[in-house]
Amino acid sequence: MNGRGGWGRAVRIAIIAGESSGDLLGAGLLRAIKDRRSKLSIEGIGGPLMQAQGCVSHYPMERLSVIGLFEAFGRYPELLPVRARLARRFLADPPDVFIGVDAPDFNLEIARRLRRAGIRTVHYVSPSVWAWRRYRLRKIARSVDLMLALFPFEVEFYRANQLPVQFVGHPLADLIPERVDRGAARDALAEAREGEIVALLPGSRVSEVASLAEPMVMTARWLAKRRPGVRFLAPLVNRATHELFRAVLERAGADANIRMLEGCSREAMAAADAILLASGTAALEAMLIKRPMVITYKTTALSFAILRFWVGSNVPHIGLPNLLAGRALVPEMLQGRATPEHLGPPLLGYLEQPEDSREMLREFVRLHGSLRRSTNETAAQAVIDLAEGRRHAPPC
Repeated sequence: MNGRGGWGRAVRIAIIAGESSGDLLGAGLLRAIKDRRSKLSIEGIGGPLMQAQGCVSHYPMERLSVIGLFEAFGRYPELLPVRARLARRFLADPPDVFIGVDAPDFNLEIARRLRRAGIRTVHYVSPSVWAWRRYRLRKIARSVDLMLALFPFEVEFYRANQLPVQFVGHPLADLIPERVDRGAARDALAEAREGEIVALLPGSRVSEVASLAEPMVMTARWLAKRRPGVRFLAPLVNRATHELFRAVLERAGADANIRMLEGCSREAMAAADAILLASGTAALEAMLIKRPMVITYKTTALSFAILRFWVGSNVPHIGLPNLLAGRALVPEMLQGRATPEHLGPPLLGYLEQPEDSREMLREFVRLHGSLRRSTNETAAQAVIDLAEGRRHAPPC
């Protein structure tokens, strides 16, 4: 193990996460590793949750969070020197293991350089190579000793391409119970138990909120006109997204009862009768909470055109519930269909005919069970086994 001895001494872990979802995953993983190996030194890039587990962060995590092809290009002049400095730091004083948590465009290059120097590398959360940019498989093969996959369909893909992978499930499936009490969630938010609530989740990134805040606000107005008395909860992850959504709300002058929240996204989803959300981890969370949803996504026209060109017919859906189910379980309204006229009707249907959602919710229960795998503990043991050299490529 790089000639640095066993895990009886203080062990050095290098770990980099690029956004809030990665911070959550990384923190759970680090906590589980600490339960097994008490002497740890942890550094890299992480948010408040990872830092609470002892990670010394050398760069603000939120600066790594970008969306869209050309939006990311604009950040390269800032991020490339950061990546190079971190790689030099880890090469000069090698960690026992490097863990890249998502953020593949940033992390895989660091992993490649470290692995070439004999440092064990793990990537936690598979890039969407099963959907697009499949040429990245070559880079993954050169960069990663072990891929930790959250979803079963990813494991099948890596097996077919003979790359080392381990299915660890998703930590949210362990954390969220099979039944989530709507009334208790409303109590926690000081919302009346009676009446209908729709949650609006425009995303965790500023760029997502910039694209989706207006369509969501206008959809709330559309729905309020047809369903008088319906209330809306809009949880935003931080001050920047909160202020951006507020500006859109004030500019639109929407005549809908929209209450903005700082954080509390899970509580807002649990309190809701239906959810309108940006494609991403929130859709998985809504599925695990068992609430009917509409998924939307919007980026620049050029970014979306190139994305569609690269994806082609490989993947007919973008929402995680649909990918897990292998069919169109949840409505997806993308780009030009991210309008009140398209987003509103399925939400209205959920409120007017809740019985029509029962099959969807039953499938949510089944999918929840398939993802419950004690993720933090399973992932931690896989990392320890790899770093201690007990196996190079764990069984799938």
